[in-house]
Amino acid sequence: MKTAAIYSRKSKFTGKGESIINQIELCKREGNHLGIEQFIIYEDEGFSGKNIKRPQFQKMLNDAKEKKFHVLICYRLDRISRNISDFTSLINELDCLHISFISVNEQFDTSTPMGRAMMYIASVFAQLERETIGERVRDNMLELAKSGRWLGGQTPMGYNSKKISYLDTQFKEKTMYTLSPIKKELDVVKIIYDRYLQYKSISQVFIYIFKNNIKTKNGVDFNKKRIQLILRNPLYVRANEAVMNHLQVIGMNVTGKTNSKNGILTYNKSQGARVKRDITQWIAAVSTHEGIIDATSWLKVQKILDINKTKAPRLGTSSAALLTGTLKCSKCGKSMIVKHGHISTITNKKIQYYVCSTKDFSKGSRCNNPNIRVDELENVVIGSLSNIHLMKDILIDELNKIKSEKSKYNLVLSEIESLPEEIDIKQSQINILVNQLSLDNDISKYLKSQILKLGNELETLNIKYKKIKSTSNKNNNLNIINFVNSLNDFSSIINTLNFNNKRLLINTLVKSIFWDGTTGIAHINLISLK
Repeated sequence: MKTAAIYSRKSKFTGKGESIINQIELCKREGNHLGIEQFIIYEDEGFSGKNIKRPQFQKMLNDAKEKKFHVLICYRLDRISRNISDFTSLINELDCLHISFISVNEQFDTSTPMGRAMMYIASVFAQLERETIGERVRDNMLELAKSGRWLGGQTPMGYNSKKISYLDTQFKEKTMYTLSPIKKELDVVKIIYDRYLQYKSISQVFIYIFKNNIKTKNGVDFNKKRIQLILRNPLYVRANEAVMNHLQVIGMNVTGKTNSKNGILTYNKSQGARVKRDITQWIAAVSTHEGIIDATSWLKVQKILDINKTKAPRLGTSSAALLTGTLKCSKCGKSMIVKHGHISTITNKKIQYYVCSTKDFSKGSRCNNPNIRVDELENVVIGSLSNIHLMKDILIDELNKIKSEKSKYNLVLSEIESLPEEIDIKQSQINILVNQLSLDNDISKYLKSQILKLGNELETLNIKYKKIKSTSNKNNNLNIINFVNSLNDFSSIINTLNFNNKRLLINTLVKSIFWDGTTGIAHINLISLK
């Protein structure tokens, strides 16, 4: 007896929706017409069709590989996927497993050549529809942005999101969101602006904020970047024409009427979580919330920021040392940094000290752990580690882990670099699908030769990649083995290594070091290599 899998999907989760039930019933009827009486049901509710990262869909793929069904039935093509790449991969995989695919709505059956060709073409249009919908939603959001309303997301420092009702031009009640002030947080923003106008330095503002234990919206310490973002944000200014002109000059698209009272919201600044758009694509709109910084002060702050940006960077007082990143303060738990002290009368060089970062930033008001000379503490730590016997098999394993992580990173970079090539391949696939429209015998011959050619090229590339990978692995393993075979214990090699390799070796063995300046004891926590 033949078994069929039925897959159903609905984008919005509403409990056991009618849409899901109807899809399943229609698929069962289609299966019954084909003489199928046994069905396995897979339901994904609340999942988009833009990709195949859906729990029941993945379960269906695993069951297909285990030959639990002979036919896959769905109500409509876009229930499977609106992405042509994912759809094509699925159909090819089903074909390799000798599983037929049937779409009830489009009446496609992959057991026939015409059904296969028309199904591929329909999937192209399904993806086109998804991309068109995405563009339409984005354009609509940008139009809403021009009204100055809050469109959602993480609320900024000083404000919460508030739902309000209003009447449109046809006197119909509508709802929208606006930013509602939080006085305590806005007081912090005012302090940041006031201190910057006083000090004209983000570093000095940061020290003042840190020293006075002033926290962010989420209750953590400020950093310099967060302070800079607040100073640059037109959200807090009582906008006037001068402010709008400034934003327009630096490249933003400005909209709305100013009244020297309301702030400005910026939209379309990024694409996803990490890709920042060019400032010429940003939209700056007069918002419905009230600003707190007068226009003159805000523009003055922008001018100072721009001037400081053009200045040559000041050389820092900190420098790298063997234990930076590993050394922590035993009193507050924060990292210890390196600071320069006086010049030694013996070496005529500046003496370096490990200093608690909390103590340094707060000028001693939030932590008072005594400092320690860099050379003295490093000698103590190296002396403590000198008795450790380096087990060669464990060290090889640890170094291989480091090499493996680096290889994974390189593969990710390689995938990114190959994206343009993948795009070209997808375009070629679409061209082939369009050519299949005619389904002429002569054209089919050309298609077969073209597919054969692409297959040969792909096989050549795979062989080349495996050869390079194999050579690289052999060389890397040989280098690691030769290096480890030259080791006996920590003390025999630490002084033969350069600075970076010393740090690598210490970080391989040490999880953390806590310095207690009151007792003069460094607590070393080793990494378990078992």
